[in-house]
Amino acid sequence: MRRICLALPTNRPCAKTLSAVGAEADHAAEHFGVEVHLLILDSSDRRTFQEHAGVLAAEHRAANVHVHHLDEAAQRDFLRLVLERSGATAPDRLLGLMLPPDVSYGACTNRAFLIAGALGCESVHRRDSDSAFQVQEDGTPVHPVHHELTSLGRRARDAADGVTETLLDPSDADKPVLLVGSSFVGELSVDIGEVQRLDPEIYYDIVSLWAPPEWPESRKRELVEESFRGAGTEPFRQDHALLTVVDPMRVDMCNISLHREVYENVPLPPAVNTIGSDYFLLHLVHDARLPGVLHNRNIVNFYTPERRTDAGFSAYHRRLVKFFLSMLYFNDIYDRMAAAGGALLDGDGLLRPAETARLVRESTRLDRSGNVHRLEVLDRSYRGLGGRYTEFAGLLEEEGKRLLDEACEDIEDFAFLIESWGEMVRASRTVRLHGAPGPSGPGL
Repeated sequence: MRRICLALPTNRPCAKTLSAVGAEADHAAEHFGVEVHLLILDSSDRRTFQEHAGVLAAEHRAANVHVHHLDEAAQRDFLRLVLERSGATAPDRLLGLMLPPDVSYGACTNRAFLIAGALGCESVHRRDSDSAFQVQEDGTPVHPVHHELTSLGRRARDAADGVTETLLDPSDADKPVLLVGSSFVGELSVDIGEVQRLDPEIYYDIVSLWAPPEWPESRKRELVEESFRGAGTEPFRQDHALLTVVDPMRVDMCNISLHREVYENVPLPPAVNTIGSDYFLLHLVHDARLPGVLHNRNIVNFYTPERRTDAGFSAYHRRLVKFFLSMLYFNDIYDRMAAAGGALLDGDGLLRPAETARLVRESTRLDRSGNVHRLEVLDRSYRGLGGRYTEFAGLLEEEGKRLLDEACEDIEDFAFLIESWGEMVRASRTVRLHGAPGPSGPGL
């Protein structure tokens, strides 16, 4: 029976989302005949973890749905065993990249990738704890897993019968569909709508920093206009699915599924406190011209109260600043991946980790003057907004040099993780979790 991993990383109370994703797992098992491993990677405090455990225990799941609710201690035990069995030469460094003390959108998903391997799953379907499913007029939830299981892993020419439209070069028709995803409706994916309301030009100055500096202003303004908006606010009415090479700007990581042929070859960047660091594989799949499906079962994005507190505000905007600084490197990497195209794949059509690692590592040689400029623009912009934005500018001034160093170190860490990833993936398959096949190991 086909096994899939429906993964929900969280570090906050999210009882309603747990129930909703559990219902999606039931839907997948009942309508597609798959074995679903519902994986909750829970970095919440002990009280919240226990509340989540109570929610999960109280709900009866469908047959062939297995729930794995892991706190950070259990995740750490799993990773240590994987690293021990992998023969890694720097296990402590890798453990820090896989389970850092600070927020890392890439690291939590990388943990899901390895655990999916231990569970014998062929795909990972990621959801976020600050999102919800749309609901049709008859009360039926709009589950993205419907399109994900219809197409993921099938040869593109065979998957054509399960979509509404095909826009794919015939030369790509025999490749497998390795990505199925959609976007979101509701709030901006990055919580900076207040900046736009306070001063649209300052909003432009800030958001345009993630564009390559050589772009003309007209193209930057187009990017700013569509940034962080997802699919807007239009509610779901009827299904539409496009078989194509999926544009990374049209999907969101709260609504994504990836086949193991992607994530078992290349992981996500493990950068800490960096918004957008988990989108790398979307670009890699696109630039390697691997088929995917873009559907319209958009998830509802909402904001949590924590980020509106003073402490949450500063932490969130620091992550945003690091996102802009990371783009010095990622814009270079993405340009070179796009130029490489099919050279990113080996003779069997699989991603070449060594080639990706090379492009990532070479980007660390870039001159940092572009990031110095970004910090100058951010300082001026935040001060121009007044209030706590001005206070944050003071913190930014104090931390500027360290942030420049961190941005480069994050890329170096990513290259190192890619180079170590293959052995970690192979080792993960030897660790047995509850409900998974394979050799004996720790029960999680």
